[in-house]
Amino acid sequence: MKRCISSSRCVTVVLIATSVIAVSGSVFAQSVDQVLQAEDRRLDLAQQSQERINGIVERTRSLEDQYRAINKEIDGLKVYNRLMVAQTNGQASVLEDISLSMDQVDVINRQIFPMMERMIDGLEQSVKLDVPFLLQERTDRVNLLSGIMERPDVSVAEKFRKVMEAYQIENDYGSSSEWYRQSISLPDGSTRDYNMLRIGRVGLYFQSDDTKVTGRWDTDANDWVLDSSARNEVRKGLRMAKQLIAPELILIPVHSATSAGAS
Repeated sequence: MKRCISSSRCVTVVLIATSVIAVSGSVFAQSVDQVLQAEDRRLDLAQQSQERINGIVERTRSLEDQYRAINKEIDGLKVYNRLMVAQTNGQASVLEDISLSMDQVDVINRQIFPMMERMIDGLEQSVKLDVPFLLQERTDRVNLLSGIMERPDVSVAEKFRKVMEAYQIENDYGSSSEWYRQSISLPDGSTRDYNMLRIGRVGLYFQSDDTKVTGRWDTDANDWVLDSSARNEVRKGLRMAKQLIAPELILIPVHSATSAGAS
């Protein structure tokens, strides 16, 4: 180590060294601050960049979701279009069938109207030739059919249904029994209301409320006749028809109907 030759020179050296150290420290401190500030700016820029990136990612995801939704909607529309095409083709076929059917409507009407007229005429003749039970009701039904046939507001299908319904009612009479009230004029000129007993289409009987008068429709004479031979059986049949007693066997005279060709 060199010694200071002069104390004043040593002091000067020390002062210079101290100044150098102080200046160096100040410069270092400024450099550190600059470094820290630069780092802060870098971090700010990095954060801003990240935020921009995040925004871009979110927008990208949103666009991707929209793209997927649009593709899904397009797929649905494709399926819908296929179904509509199939449905349209089917409707076109149906329209073609309808067109062909409409062309045949006039032909069908020309055939079915005469047939229904013949059916109504046959029903009318059947009522006239049959045992005269519920005569007014059955005659009214035939007249109603004739009136319906002339109505333009009733469809052909409804007219045909009414005719078939009337035939079904007449058919059911053959396998059923019933009682009702009816006014009868007897050969002796007396007229009064009687309890009527119908058994299918083969037997029609009448009896007064006091059971003193009993009779039947005579198909041979084509008129009402007094017949007390089956008074108790007719009374029993009436009570069964009224559901006053349980069904049981009854024995009553049955006369065959006159054939349609008989005079």
